[in-house]
Amino acid sequence: MNRKTLLALAIIPAIALIISSFTLLRPGAMPAPAPQIGTNIGDIAPDIEMQGIDGNVYKLSSLRGKIVLIDFWASWCGPCRRENPHVVGAYEKYGKAKFKTAKGFEVFSVSLDSNMDAWKKAVEADGLKWKYHVSDLRQWNNAAATAYGVHSIPMSYLIDEKGVIVAKSLRGLDLHKAIDAHVKSL
Repeated sequence: MNRKTLLALAIIPAIALIISSFTLLRPGAMPAPAPQIGTNIGDIAPDIEMQGIDGNVYKLSSLRGKIVLIDFWASWCGPCRRENPHVVGAYEKYGKAKFKTAKGFEVFSVSLDSNMDAWKKAVEADGLKWKYHVSDLRQWNNAAATAYGVHSIPMSYLIDEKGVIVAKSLRGLDLHKAIDAHVKSL
């Protein structure tokens, strides 16, 4: 083959690639960008890896596949303690629910306590029966609270089975309504 033929064979695929890329740029033709890690609705929730009240280390990302309520609270926080019955109610109501696309519901509690004994007593007193209770006992300097920009508690984030934040700042009946949107049957 001569140089002109080789050049033509190289240029034709390049032109085809350029034309196809312009086709992808048409409005509506581009796929939606992948969610970014962040704390806004639609973002992938930042992972949390922290020691649990039982001494084990737990990772939020290990709960992928489930609807998860991330609940920031503390034993010394009156509004948090008054909100705990609603969280317990959600845990009991949705623990065995069938979800549209998720494989269950879990609560991942992050305590902003600095006193282990006070934290443990509050978990027991309020009947917080779930497994995932974590804290680094650094109060407002808690690594997870810092990553999520938590400046007041109680604060919550509801994430879907893919780890995407679907709601936040849920309390009382609003918590149940947000979870209900994902339920197939109770």
